[in-house]
Amino acid sequence: MKLLAPTPPPYDPLEWVKRPLAERWRMVCEAWALDGYGTPPAAFVFYLLKMAAYVGGWITFCCFALDVRAADIGSWWLTPAAFQKAILWSMLFEGMGLGCGSGPLAGRYVPPIGGVLHFLRPGTTKLPIFPDLPMLGGGRRTWLDVTLYGVIVALVVRALLAPALDASHLVPLAALIPVLGLADRTTFLAFRAEHYWTTIVVFALAYDFIAGAKAVQLALWFWAGVSKLNHHFPTVICVMTSNGPFSRSRAIRKAMYRSFPDDLRPSRLAVLLAHAGTALELGTPLVLAFAPGGWTLALGMGLMLALHLYITSNVPMGVPLEWNVMVVYGGFALFWAHPEITALDVGSIPLAVFLAVMLVGVPLLGNLKPSAVSFLCSMRYYAGNWPYGVWLFRGESYRKLDKLKKSSPWVYDQLARFYDSATAVGLVGKVLAFRLMHLHGRALPVLLPKAVGKLEDYEYLDGEIVAGMVLGWNFGDGHLHDEKLLRNVQAQCGFAPGELRCIFVESQPLFGDMLAYRIHDACDGLIEQGTLPVAELRQRQPWQAAVVTER
Repeated sequence: MKLLAPTPPPYDPLEWVKRPLAERWRMVCEAWALDGYGTPPAAFVFYLLKMAAYVGGWITFCCFALDVRAADIGSWWLTPAAFQKAILWSMLFEGMGLGCGSGPLAGRYVPPIGGVLHFLRPGTTKLPIFPDLPMLGGGRRTWLDVTLYGVIVALVVRALLAPALDASHLVPLAALIPVLGLADRTTFLAFRAEHYWTTIVVFALAYDFIAGAKAVQLALWFWAGVSKLNHHFPTVICVMTSNGPFSRSRAIRKAMYRSFPDDLRPSRLAVLLAHAGTALELGTPLVLAFAPGGWTLALGMGLMLALHLYITSNVPMGVPLEWNVMVVYGGFALFWAHPEITALDVGSIPLAVFLAVMLVGVPLLGNLKPSAVSFLCSMRYYAGNWPYGVWLFRGESYRKLDKLKKSSPWVYDQLARFYDSATAVGLVGKVLAFRLMHLHGRALPVLLPKAVGKLEDYEYLDGEIVAGMVLGWNFGDGHLHDEKLLRNVQAQCGFAPGELRCIFVESQPLFGDMLAYRIHDACDGLIEQGTLPVAELRQRQPWQAAVVTER
């Protein structure tokens, strides 16, 4: 079927895997620059239908609980009660694995989601904050973990069905979601707790919650803008444009690079677009924070719409589409509908302290010391400056992963249900290109030879795909597939020395100039660690294998 057929790379993938490494890297990067992931049309249809289901679910809950009609949506869609339903429904949608990190653009084919299908299964792999913690620790999900997750889902549904929310609906959610986070970081992040749980706590602590909810949304924009004050974001613009459904012109895609195909560093146009995007993310909260109405409010809303329409129309990898819809809706329900209220009007000292910690303290720490905080809790959204990991399986040692209760089969086994071997190899190869084309990925040609002597003997798999299979959820957070997951997997699978090697690269700190890395063997532990200067990586092509200065 043409709808399922990806754009083929300009080479035979089965011959490509036999080429020298530097040649393979260059070929796949050139292919990404022109055709992106090669996303089949059916994938975009899938995400469009999923967004429609998301909006339809919110309307359905509002109609049932608030006794309104869909036909009269213009009269109720900006009410505080409708906004509360949107926050609750969004958290449920994401926490069940239906939102970001689902489908083929997140490395999920069969099934297209993990989430609820994985989190309700005892014996599946989890990542507790404190592995030795009684009852909530351990490396595998217990009936207590499953029950806790199920109770939270039921409580969210109960709140969605309630005509009016009170403490009985909100306090249990505010209390139990952090407990879930202690038991498993993955589910805590899947619920997008940094946004939705924080806002639910605002509902619980403030009768008039508009000011606190505004503070949350302003922080989302502000810290997302701060996270782009580095040299990583221009490569995001390149990678995203090369894969966008509305930027299929090869002339436009080539214009993102300095000199296709010989120089695939960001062009001046890509850098300009990156600066414009950063200005939008910083300008939106600065204008909306104190816009009293009139032209200033209209300006702020225009900046917001330009920002999120650009992101959504490019259908970025990881596909945070529903989250972008929610943020746009929040802009209208909070700022457009209530310009007379500012984020300073929270009116509660406990709430003000809570917001100061969650919206200032945690993101600031995460930007200054990214190894300490998830990039989601740091609100460093789609900046290109993410922690990431690469897992290298020698021969068919990856079959040892079958000892785990996974959310999906090995990625090639998933693709085999739709495609021949050449097409599957071509698609998975593009995941390598996605990583190499970002600034942080230029470390890989230096680090891969350090990790394994002969890369041809190993199956390369991005940590995002590993996390999707093993943890049931993935969304760009390399902390979900770093040493902690490796130790957990090794305890269950028992890889021999040399069978599984991993490279972990940390984000660049705010005001820092280095990328820290670690190389581990699943059995023997740490092999090497060090740092690479970002300034030197900027001068390199994505495929360049020359060694940079290490420190």
